[in-house]
Amino acid sequence: MSEQTQGQTQGSTARRVVIAGAGMAGVQTAVALREQGFTGAVTLIGAEPHQPYDRPPLSKAVLLGKAEHSAFDIDFEALGIELRLGCEALGLRPGDHELDTAAGPVRYDLLVLATGAEPIQLPGAEGMPGVHLLRTLDDAERLRPVLARQHDIVVVGAGWIGAEFATAAREAGCAVTVVEAADRPLAGALPAEVAAPMAAWYADSGASLRTHARVERVEPGAVVLDDGSRVPAGAVVVGIGARPATAWLAGSGIELGAHREVVADNHLRTSLPDVYAVGDCASFPSGRYEERLLVHHWDNALQGPRTVAANIIGEAPAAYDPVPYFWSEQFGRFVQYVGHHAPADTTVWRGDPASAAWTVCWLRDSRLVALLAVGRPRDLAQGRRLIEAGMPLDPEILSDPSRPLKEAMA
Repeated sequence: MSEQTQGQTQGSTARRVVIAGAGMAGVQTAVALREQGFTGAVTLIGAEPHQPYDRPPLSKAVLLGKAEHSAFDIDFEALGIELRLGCEALGLRPGDHELDTAAGPVRYDLLVLATGAEPIQLPGAEGMPGVHLLRTLDDAERLRPVLARQHDIVVVGAGWIGAEFATAAREAGCAVTVVEAADRPLAGALPAEVAAPMAAWYADSGASLRTHARVERVEPGAVVLDDGSRVPAGAVVVGIGARPATAWLAGSGIELGAHREVVADNHLRTSLPDVYAVGDCASFPSGRYEERLLVHHWDNALQGPRTVAANIIGEAPAAYDPVPYFWSEQFGRFVQYVGHHAPADTTVWRGDPASAAWTVCWLRDSRLVALLAVGRPRDLAQGRRLIEAGMPLDPEILSDPSRPLKEAMA
C-alpha cells in the first residue's frame, strides 16, 4: 500500500474534517458527509463573511434586484457543521496537519480543498473605479445600482459569464457593447461553426458585439481598443475567464497542474495524505474521455462532493468519472451542454441554427461524447443517457430533429 493510500485510509476514521472553501463544492461536501453518516466534527471555512450561497443567481435574479441573496437553505447548526466565515485560508502545513487561516491555525485530521476559482483581472485595470467583476455576492450588489442607472456598459469577454451579464444588462435597459479579442463568442469552448450562429443573438437583443477587439486601456468614461477606437463606458464588466484559487497553497507540497489547479486522482485525493480536492480548484483523470479534466461548472461542484464524502467514510474507494454538464441562460435562450468534445470529433447537427431550437452532437467512433442543446431539453436529457451508455449511434437518425435521440441507438 502506498504512503498516500495508507494515509487516506487511516484518515477515513478521523475525528475532524476541515473543508477550505464555502462555495457549492465545500457546502455540498459538508452536507454529503452528514447524509452519508459521518459523525465526526465537520468545519467549513469560507473567506467571505456572508452565509454560504449559490452563484448562478448572481448573474440573474440578484443582479436585477429580483432577489436579495442566494443563500443555501441549509440549517448548518442542525447538521452539526461548524461555520467559520470571513476566514480566508492562507497556507497549508501538512506535516503538522494544520491549515493556516486569517484567524489562526486550524488542525485537521482530513482536509478537503474546495476554494474554487477566481476571476482573471483585466491587466492594468485592477482596482479602477467603474471596473467590475461578477463572481461574488458583493460584486453583484455593487453592479445592481449600475444597471438600475442604465449606464452605457462595456463587457470585456464574450464567454458564458459575459453573455449572461450582457443579457441582464439589456433587460435592465442599459446600452451594452461586448468586446471580444477572439473572432467569435465562446471561442475557448466551442468550434467556429457552432459559435457562429450564437453571435447573432447579441444583435437580436440590442447588444453590440465587437470581435477581434483587444482592450488597450480603460479611461474614465471609455474603453480604448487596440485599433485606437473608443467605446463609451459608464461601467466596465470584465468576464475573461477564471483560474483555480490555489496561490495560497504555494510551498505546501500539493501537486499543481498546468492551469495551477490541484491535481487530484480518480478518487479526488491529492498528492498529500489526508487531503482531498473538489470543484473548480481541482482536475481529475477521466477514464471516459481518457484525459484529465478541469471543469469550472456548477454540476461538477455538486457531484464531486458525494465522491469525496464516500471516500472519507467508506472502506472501498469510490471513483469519480462524471459526464460534465452545464447550462446558461442568455438572450432569451436556454443553452445546455453535456459531455466533453475534442477537435477531432465528428459534428452532427439537429435542426437549423437560425431557428429558436437546435442541437449539435459530437461523435467519436460512432459514440456520442458531447451535446449542445439550444431550447431542446429533451435532447439534452436523452443525450446524457446515451453518453453514459457509450453505445454506437446511427448518424442519419441522429441528424433528424423530428426523431428522438434515443432512436439513434444502432
